[in-house]
Amino acid sequence: MASTASATTGQSEDPNSGPRDGRVVVRLLQLTWRYRSGCIKVLGLQLVLLVMALSGLSLGGLGIDVVRHAVTPSTATAPHWPLGIAPPQHWSPMLQITLIAGGVLALALLRSFLTGWYSIAMAQLLQGGVVPDLRAAVYDKLQRLGLRFFQANSTGSLINRVTGDVQNVRLFIDGVVMQVLILAISLAVCLVYMVQLEPLLTAACLATTPLIYLLARRFSMLVQPAYQRERELFDDLILDVAENVQGAHVIKGFALQEQEKATFARKQKHVLLQKKWIFWRVTTYPPAIGLLSMLNLAVLLGFGGYLVIEGRLALGTGMVVFAGLLQQVSGQVQALATVTNSLQQSLISAKRVFEVLDVPLEIANPANPLPLPKAAGRVEFRNVTFGYQKDQPVLENVTFTVESGQEIAVLGATGAGKTTLLGLIPRFFDPQNGSVLIDGVDVRQVNLDDLRRNIGIVFQESFLFSATPAENIAFGRPQAKPEMIERAAKIAAAHDFITALPEGYDTLLQEAGADLSGGQRQRLAIARALLLEPSILLLDDPTAAIDSRTEEEILSAMTAARKGRTTFVIAHRLSTLKRADLVLVLERGRIVQMGTHEQLMSQDGLYRQAAIHQVADDTSRRILGMT
Repeated sequence: MASTASATTGQSEDPNSGPRDGRVVVRLLQLTWRYRSGCIKVLGLQLVLLVMALSGLSLGGLGIDVVRHAVTPSTATAPHWPLGIAPPQHWSPMLQITLIAGGVLALALLRSFLTGWYSIAMAQLLQGGVVPDLRAAVYDKLQRLGLRFFQANSTGSLINRVTGDVQNVRLFIDGVVMQVLILAISLAVCLVYMVQLEPLLTAACLATTPLIYLLARRFSMLVQPAYQRERELFDDLILDVAENVQGAHVIKGFALQEQEKATFARKQKHVLLQKKWIFWRVTTYPPAIGLLSMLNLAVLLGFGGYLVIEGRLALGTGMVVFAGLLQQVSGQVQALATVTNSLQQSLISAKRVFEVLDVPLEIANPANPLPLPKAAGRVEFRNVTFGYQKDQPVLENVTFTVESGQEIAVLGATGAGKTTLLGLIPRFFDPQNGSVLIDGVDVRQVNLDDLRRNIGIVFQESFLFSATPAENIAFGRPQAKPEMIERAAKIAAAHDFITALPEGYDTLLQEAGADLSGGQRQRLAIARALLLEPSILLLDDPTAAIDSRTEEEILSAMTAARKGRTTFVIAHRLSTLKRADLVLVLERGRIVQMGTHEQLMSQDGLYRQAAIHQVADDTSRRILGMT
C-alpha cells in the first residue's frame, strides 16, 4: 500500500511518458478513424448548430441596429441586413423587429430539435459503438490470454480495465477529437467574422492567447501522473471489495468485520484524497482562463466603445455581435481546460486498455494446426522443464509415458509441481524445454480447441456459475440432451442431491454454488468434465472435499467412467492411489519414484513414508498389509 503522501500528491512522473503518450494518441486516432462515419455525422450536426448560433447572434445585433436607427435616424447608422436581403422600405420598424424576432424564435426551436438529435447521435456513436466494441475486444483478449497473465494481474485491475477504463477511453473521441475539431472550426469561423468586422480590435482582444497555451501545457503536466495514481488506487479498492465478497465466510468466522471496514475506509480515503487533489487542480484552471477572457472583454469595452463612438463600428451588428463572438471564442478557449482534462483521463485509461490488448498470446494456435478430432489418449512427457520464472523451474527433466486408457496417480508434497504437470497437458502453459505429446504429436502443433475438447478437467477448487445444475454440467457442451446430463450426474454421484433440490436440475444456484457443500460442488464439476466424454481426464485431487462414503461412490463410478480414457489424478489417499495403473511421485519438480502401489510399497521412499503417515484406520491397515 502506498503511503498517504504519495496517494495525495500524485507527483510521480514517468520520464518517458512524452513519447509513449504520442504513440497512444496515434492509436486513439486510429480507433477514432474506425468510427469516422458516426464522427462526421456528429460533427456535421455541431457545425449546423454553430451556424445557427451565429445566425441568431447576427439577428440579435441587427435588431439592435433597427431599433437604434428608428430612435435616432439622423445619427445612427442604417442597419446592415445579412446577405444584402433587406425588407421593403415601406415596412415599419415594428414590422422589421417582428420579422427579426420571428427569425430568432425559429432558429431557437430548430436548434432545440437539432441539439436533441446531436445528443442521440453522440450516444449512438459512443455507448452504442465505441464502448461496447472496445469492451468486447478487451474481454475477447482476456479469454485468449494464458493463465500466467491472470496470476500476474489482480482481479480488481482487470475488472476496472474492462469497465471504467474502457468508458474513459471514449472521452478521447467526444471529449478530445470532436471537441478539438469543433473548437478549431468555431474559432476559425468566429475569427474570420471578427476580422471582417474590425481587424485591429480582433488582434487586441486575442493578445492573451499565448498565455492560454502555456496554462494548458502546465495543467497537462500536473494532472497526468495524478490520474495514473488514481486508477491504481481504484484498482486496489475494487480488489478489496471482490475479496471481501468472496471471503465473507472467512471474515465472519474470524470476527474481523470491523477491521475490514477500517481497511476499506482507509483505501477509500486514499482514492478520495487523490480525487480531491485532481479536483483542486482541475477547478483552478478554468478560472485562470476565465480571467484572461475578462481581460479580453475589458479591451473590447474600451477599444470597441471608442470605435462605436467614432462611427467606425456599428453598435448592434458591430460591437454587440463582436462581443457575442468574443464570448463564443472565450467559451471555446475555456473548453481547452475540459479538453486537456479529458485527454489526460483518456490517455491513462487507454494505456491500461492497450496493455491488455498488446499482451502477446503466450498460448496460441500454430500457423498450420493439426486437427485432433478424437484422441486415443496416449500421453508422453519428454524431458519437460517448466517454470513460471525462467530461472526457477517448477518441473525439471520430467519424462514418462502413459498408454491409452491407463490411470495415473500423482503424489507429492505441496509445491512439488503436481498441478503444473497436469496444466501442461491441455496447454495452459508450454514447457521451456522438452515436449508434451498426445498420440505421438507435440501438443504445440495441435489445434488448441481440438486439444482441450479431448480433455476433461476437474480442478482442486471447483468453480460453478450462477446457473442451474443442468447448465453447469452442460457448460462445455451446451446442446447436451437432458438424459446425457443426467447420466453424467449419476456417474459423478451427483444425481441424488440434485433431484433433492427445490427444482431439481432447474434450480438456480447461488453465486459460485455457495448454497451447495464442497463435496456437492466437486461432484457437479466431475459431471461437467464427464459430459464431454473426453479421451483424457485430469482430476486435481477430486476427493479432497468429499467424505469417505461419497468418495467410495465416486471412485466406484469413476472406475466405469475411465474405461476407454486416460486418467490423471492428483491424490493423497491410499484408496485412490491403490487403484492407479501407475503412480508418479514428485519432489521439488522431479520424478523421484514411479510404479504401481505394490511396487512402491515394497521399496523405501517418499511413497511408503506418505502411506505410513496416513491415518491408520481399518481400511488403511488392510491396504498396507498391517493386519
